[in-house]
Amino acid sequence: MISASARHRWFAALSFFVGTVVTMGEETLPITVYVGTYTGKGSEGIYRCQLDPAQGKLQVVGVTKGIESPSFLAFHPSKKYLYAVSEVEIQAGKKTGGVSALSIDPTTHELTLINQQASGGSGPCHLSVDATGQVVLVANYGAGSVASLPIEKNGQLKPAVSLIQHQGKSVNQQRQSGPHAHSINVDPTNRFAVAADLGTDKIFVYRLDTEAATITPNEPPAVTTPLGGGPRHLAFHPKGKFAYANNELTSSVNVLAWNAQAGVFEVIQTISTLPTNELDLGNTTAEVLVHPNGQFVYVSNRGNDSVAGFRVDQESGKLTVIGHTKTGGKTPRNIGIDPTGTFLLAANQDSDSVVVFRINKAEGTLQSTGSSVAISMPVCVKFLD
Repeated sequence: MISASARHRWFAALSFFVGTVVTMGEETLPITVYVGTYTGKGSEGIYRCQLDPAQGKLQVVGVTKGIESPSFLAFHPSKKYLYAVSEVEIQAGKKTGGVSALSIDPTTHELTLINQQASGGSGPCHLSVDATGQVVLVANYGAGSVASLPIEKNGQLKPAVSLIQHQGKSVNQQRQSGPHAHSINVDPTNRFAVAADLGTDKIFVYRLDTEAATITPNEPPAVTTPLGGGPRHLAFHPKGKFAYANNELTSSVNVLAWNAQAGVFEVIQTISTLPTNELDLGNTTAEVLVHPNGQFVYVSNRGNDSVAGFRVDQESGKLTVIGHTKTGGKTPRNIGIDPTGTFLLAANQDSDSVVVFRINKAEGTLQSTGSSVAISMPVCVKFLD
């Protein structure tokens, strides 16, 4: 018979052993990263990568083929499914792009195509999924429209039930002669969908009905942003009181106060994304992200080929510049931050690379880990939480 003291020592040893294994597992478990691409030059589709959370080393482990230009990606909240646009002008002989539903293998994280639906307009470039997992929202850049598609319980997509055509233009005759919906996001309350339209200098707000999977214009229907700016993407602050929208055409970012009850934005600051001693030289911005801790905002500069970092005033939401970090490549189309807020990945579209940076969580500065992978025309970076 084992004595009480012996049993105690045995259980203590076992607890230590199990705890050590779990901790080591957490420290060494790689983070899965999906990279959406343009397939015109050599890419084969959606690339699956693994990021070492200890060293910040990235490697490609697989690719899902068969989807044309799956440029932008979004997860279902269950993380069982991934959705991707097909950023094309014509699909199946019709003037529309596509949206694909894919299942995620719970063990290998490999992707399997479930089905595809039309996006409702040409050139879909962005999509998001609501917090209940019942609706996919898509922005069609070429057509200047937005659409909503219902999601079935097995992740499959139904045809679009809402299709809204934006109207208007703005002051840049070359880029703003008509509407160009460039992104659509769901607000933190999951009651509104907000769409940044580069062509009209507006951010449209829609009421979201998740049961019907429909969107309808809010009242007021939009906020006008600084003319000629071309709002592109938008990210909400974790507190839900502010949002940040980068202006593609003027290398700047708008700080917006958000009234979550009424669904109304107010522009309270616009700040440059370029170093003060450098000229624009054709620079355009691409992505805007808020760090998970809510203290920092990052915007990618294409042309200057850098990531601009900003510190967030927690009371006003306004930004002050931290600095600018070169992305180690050309045309950083997209940037992504891992769920722990430790790493930022920059997808350099025109140099066919994804480069890893470590984030200083106290200062917000970026430092290259020295790791990168070769992927043809990377556009979007999404981390599996």
